[in-house]
Amino acid sequence: MLRTLALFLILTAAALAAADPNRSANLVILDETAVKNLNLVTVEAEEADFEETIFALGRIRVASGHRAVVSSRVPGRAISVSAHIDTKIEKGAEAVVVESRQPGDPPPSVRLLAPISGHISMVKIAPGQPVEVADSLVEIVDLSSVHAVAALPEHLANRVQVGQKARIRATGYPDKEFIAEIEHLGTEADAASGTIEVAFHVENPEAILRPGMRAEFSIVTGKREGVMSIPAEAVQGDGGQRFVYIADYELKHAFMKTPVVLGAQNDRMVEVTGGVLPGDQVVTRGAYALIFAGKGNTSLKEALDAAHGHPHADDGSELTAEQAKAAASKGGSGAGGNRAGVLPPVAMFFAGTTGLLFILLVALGLKLRKPNAA
Repeated sequence: MLRTLALFLILTAAALAAADPNRSANLVILDETAVKNLNLVTVEAEEADFEETIFALGRIRVASGHRAVVSSRVPGRAISVSAHIDTKIEKGAEAVVVESRQPGDPPPSVRLLAPISGHISMVKIAPGQPVEVADSLVEIVDLSSVHAVAALPEHLANRVQVGQKARIRATGYPDKEFIAEIEHLGTEADAASGTIEVAFHVENPEAILRPGMRAEFSIVTGKREGVMSIPAEAVQGDGGQRFVYIADYELKHAFMKTPVVLGAQNDRMVEVTGGVLPGDQVVTRGAYALIFAGKGNTSLKEALDAAHGHPHADDGSELTAEQAKAAASKGGSGAGGNRAGVLPPVAMFFAGTTGLLFILLVALGLKLRKPNAA
C-alpha cells in the first residue's frame, strides 16, 4: 500500500510539472484577419555558418584616377560653355570653346574636350569670362566605381587585412547593399579620432553612390560553423528580457513568446545559445507587432477547441469528466473557468487528489489494525 501511495504521489508531481502555467499567458493566438493584417513571416531556425563582423562608419569618396579637369593650353576668353554641373558627359565631348588672344579675323579658337566620361561636378567658367592657362574650368568625376572609406577604431586594426569582404550601405539607400573587398589600409591613424582608414573599391554602375555620402560597414573578419542563429529582427525586448515568437507546433496562427539567451551578433543574424531549437519556426517580420497583438482575438480555449474537436478550460487544460458533463448539460456555455458553478481545473484536480489520498490513508489504517485484532 505504501508503494502504491508513493507511486501515486510521483505521478501526481509529474503531471503538475508537465503542466505549463505560462502557456496561456505567453501564447498569442490570432484570427484570420489579424494574420492577414500583420503579414507575418517566419524562418526555420537551423545551425549554419555564422559570420563575425566589425561595424564601422565612413563616407563615399571619388576613386583614385576617376577625377579629371578641363583646362586651356592658351589664354583667351570663353565664347561657349557646353558643360553643366550635375550632368553626364562622355569622353571627347565638347565642354568649353576658348577664343585665343592671338590676332586673327576671326581670332583662332580652341575646343576643350572632356578627358574622361563621367558626371560634371564643377563648372568655373561662363561665356565671356577670361581664361588663363592655369585655370581649372570644368571638373569631371567618374562614378562607375567609387571608394568607400571606413573610419575603423585603431584598436581593431589588427583584425582587418586587404582582401576581406564587407557589406556596405549608404544611408541614402538603406535597402541597397554593396559587397566589396578591402583595397588598402591607411598608412597613418588619425590622432584626433583614434581611427584608421580602411578603403573599399565599390562597383557603382547606377551611380547612386555619390562622394560625401555617409556609409555603414559590416566588415567580415571570420566565420564559425554550426552556430544556431536567427535574423536579428526576430529578437524583441531589451536588456535581460530578450524573447522571440515561435509558431506553435499544434495550433494554427498561434505563436509562443519564448525567452532566449543570445551570443554574438552581426549586421544580419544573432547567435542563440538557449531557447530555440533546430526546426523552430521563428517570426521575423511582424515580431514587434505580436507584442501588442492577441488581445481581443481568438482565445487559447477557442483555438484548442477547434484543433481537438472537444471543449477545454479557459486556461487551455483538458476538462475533467465532471466538467465535461456539466459543460454538455449547459450546451457548452460553462465549459471551463468558474462559470455555472463549475470549479476551475486546478481546484477540481486538488479536490480529487485530496479525496483519493484520504481513502488510501483510511484503507492503510484498517490494514494495519487487522494484525492487532487477530
